Amino acid sequence: MKFFENMAKRIFNQEGIPILEGHVAYSSEEAMSISSEMGVPVVIKAQVLTGGRGKAGGVKFADNPGEALKVADEILGMEIKDEKVKHLLVEKKAEIFNEYFVTVSVDRGARKPVILASKEGGVEIENLAKTNPEKIIKYYPNPLIEFLPYEAREIARRMGVESELISQMGDIIWKLYKVFEKYDADTAEINPLVLTPDGLIAADAKLVVENDSLFRHQDLVKTLHYKEKAVDFVQLDGDIAVIGNGAGLTLTAMDMIKLNGGEPATFLDIGGGASEQIINQALNIVLNYDPVKVVFLNVLGGITKADDVARGVVKALDQTNRKVHIVIRLTGTNEKEGQKILEDAGIPFETSMEKAAKIAVDLCNQLKTEGD
Repeated sequence: MKFFENMAKRIFNQEGIPILEGHVAYSSEEAMSISSEMGVPVVIKAQVLTGGRGKAGGVKFADNPGEALKVADEILGMEIKDEKVKHLLVEKKAEIFNEYFVTVSVDRGARKPVILASKEGGVEIENLAKTNPEKIIKYYPNPLIEFLPYEAREIARRMGVESELISQMGDIIWKLYKVFEKYDADTAEINPLVLTPDGLIAADAKLVVENDSLFRHQDLVKTLHYKEKAVDFVQLDGDIAVIGNGAGLTLTAMDMIKLNGGEPATFLDIGGGASEQIINQALNIVLNYDPVKVVFLNVLGGITKADDVARGVVKALDQTNRKVHIVIRLTGTNEKEGQKILEDAGIPFETSMEKAAKIAVDLCNQLKTEGD
């Protein structure tokens, strides 16, 4: 579970880590209003769950509300590594004397937490790790005993920060580790941690929580309106989109396509108990994926109900303007009801996966021949 910067900062601040004053905007007009109320130069940052936004133009400054309106309009809607920017963080522009880097993560090889820290932070930290790795301090806390403040101060001292900053830097490192522990994190990171006239402040924040621990953090899930990913989607090199309810069933359907001489264009697992809405969502993904010529939907209903699947199929086909042929294998719970819905809509179906897969490949080959 990845957190947007604004959400991660809220959590960090609750645990005592200083952050800049900032507010979330969902429109350029809202960004302008926030800038006007703050009455100071601001930085406007795209909120995306990926790195590299600064180099991509997703972080810009504005000295007044008019500039904030223009800058926000430029950032909203842009795509950063295929992720569309839907909201912004508008923060007070800080006077920065220096930038540092601190992260707590899991070293899979060592099978324990690791703290990485450097006196040189910012967007070039990855290059620093390659060119001057000795400038990045690495410290392994003992996961079986408490991480103490004096250990964090020792990390600060090894970083080479000024003596008057060691206590404050150590305090932030210690609190960041506490966030890592408390929230069962994979990563808790501040880059850059900036030195300002007001002291050290987290100018950015990254928090990734282990999905398997979410049952222990329902307050976060509810507060942040987190939604589990409805479908698992992987793009492949073929032209037959494969959808199934369960990873095993989807992989089996892909094997059947390959055995008949076809090439899958997608692996799309809608999971068990998929609703009409999820079926509709899955089909909308593949129906709008250009390489797809044929869709092979393979559903063996258990907790997934065939009538829900059928209604989702009908709705998705009604909504799309792109003509894509669909081959459906539908059987299991409520199969008669689902098959009737498809019949009434004039949509053919099969009950045999093997037969449906062969039809899908033959149809795809026919379409390619006609196209030639």
